[in-house]
Amino acid sequence: MQARSALFDLYGDHLRARGGRAPVAALVRLLAPLGIAPPAVRTAVSRMVRQGWLDPCRLASGPGYLITPKAARRLDEAAARIYRTGRITWDGRFDLLSLEVPLSRRDRQRLAANLTFLGYGALDESTWVATRPGEDVDVLLDEAGVRHERFTAAHTAGTPGAMGVVRRAWDLTEIGQAYEQFVAEQRPLLAAVTVRSPDEEAYAARFRLVHAWRTFLFRDPQLPPALLPERWPGTAAASFFDRHAARLRPAADRYVEQCLDVGNRNARQKGREK
Repeated sequence: MQARSALFDLYGDHLRARGGRAPVAALVRLLAPLGIAPPAVRTAVSRMVRQGWLDPCRLASGPGYLITPKAARRLDEAAARIYRTGRITWDGRFDLLSLEVPLSRRDRQRLAANLTFLGYGALDESTWVATRPGEDVDVLLDEAGVRHERFTAAHTAGTPGAMGVVRRAWDLTEIGQAYEQFVAEQRPLLAAVTVRSPDEEAYAARFRLVHAWRTFLFRDPQLPPALLPERWPGTAAASFFDRHAARLRPAADRYVEQCLDVGNRNARQKGREK
């Protein structure tokens, strides 16, 4: 688990609801159970500041970092997709992008990753499609300096034709197998965490669960049911995730509050000593 990716998970799953800010010391404490060393945390934080995801701030317990509006939008969108809080509907139309592809391979890879995160699939190198408009796609392409045309399209053959487009843009067999593998890998790890387990252990297990589930944001566009195969593995995997994420949430929250409170207690102690 990379420190930068873990910080996105930490802010999105725990700190966003707590004001979106935390002291550096708390960030270090909260990522320690995941095997991430303090220097890696500080390096990742500095990188996220340069990229516009975090802003330095001064807290009562010491130096800290606050999510930027850009990060807040991305985290809120990710949370809605991770916990699938919105009902997936479809009006029969696609959002179609025709791009002027960047020359640099690195830029192409970054662009492809960002478009995939927003729910787009590639029909070819310069043509991307989604079953719902990506709210930030124009901003993304403008910031990347990518010239593009954007269209709304419907297949003349209706749903059968649309399913053909979907199968060109996404490998649903591969995505379905990834969901099955996710459940198979997580099941024994989660079974080992019970109500008698320490809060830190439950927190770490839940963090890894959410982290693994979050990777599907870059794989699965969350297509409407009409365009999915029967007995779609993603449905069972989502139920599995929801069940265990909810089960471990209280213990994980207690551990987060404990780590945040250590800094507050230290700050209060220093104040009394003065």
